[in-house]
Amino acid sequence: MKRLLITGAAGGLGTVMREKLAHLADTLRLSDMTEMGEAKPNEEIVICDLGDAAAVEELVKDCDGIVHFGGKSTEGPWSVINNANIQGVMNLYEAARKNGMPRIVFASSNHAIGFYKQDQVIDNTVYPRPDGLYGVSKVFGEAVANAYHDKFGQETAIVRIGSSFPEPRNHRMLSTWMSYDDFAGMITRIFDVPKLGCPIIYGASDNTASFWDNSNIAWLGWKPQDNAESFRAKVDASTAKPSPDAPDVVFQGGMFCADTIHED
Repeated sequence: MKRLLITGAAGGLGTVMREKLAHLADTLRLSDMTEMGEAKPNEEIVICDLGDAAAVEELVKDCDGIVHFGGKSTEGPWSVINNANIQGVMNLYEAARKNGMPRIVFASSNHAIGFYKQDQVIDNTVYPRPDGLYGVSKVFGEAVANAYHDKFGQETAIVRIGSSFPEPRNHRMLSTWMSYDDFAGMITRIFDVPKLGCPIIYGASDNTASFWDNSNIAWLGWKPQDNAESFRAKVDASTAKPSPDAPDVVFQGGMFCADTIHED
């Protein structure tokens, strides 16, 4: 690609993928609402509020691909989620439609299906069961991606990200963890395949204790290499096991399922 846009580039995943995805394009256009440091020779830095339609349309111009990490990444008041994750998604897809429909990686979340139980293994055809307003916003984003694909042919990989950190932080993450290398490998495949469509992909490494079945997207050719099981002894030693009826044990979305609705 000539130009790859990464939104939410100041966040945790955006910061990591700024390095790991640099090989995919001649130029990385990095966007967020906060400072992202100095631009490297192959980078463009753009401060942009996703709720500003005109600014987002300008942001997407001349981009061959988009990795959309931008938006509110945790539970919060509806006014914040609405601007970033509802209006922001609409602005992004309209901008893409008007600018040649570059392929999109949409960072959805396991919280779109958080109320499924941990003793269930689910695939990408299940009905959404969001565990809060944040999860609701991700279900909305998935719906927008599907509508724009069916109506206009806009291709999107909907990635229901589990827990992408250097290593699992608790027992639930032994099932939901995705290594940075596995995520970068997935994104590389998403932009490499000749025809993508609009698949839902569970964003997790090859974890022994996984809740999620990615067999329906085997055609993508992505084979995660890491396994959270290698961290089990460390997690057991450093983290007390929760009680059997704790949300972190019962639900795939963990503690988000026990969170309240945040008022504005």
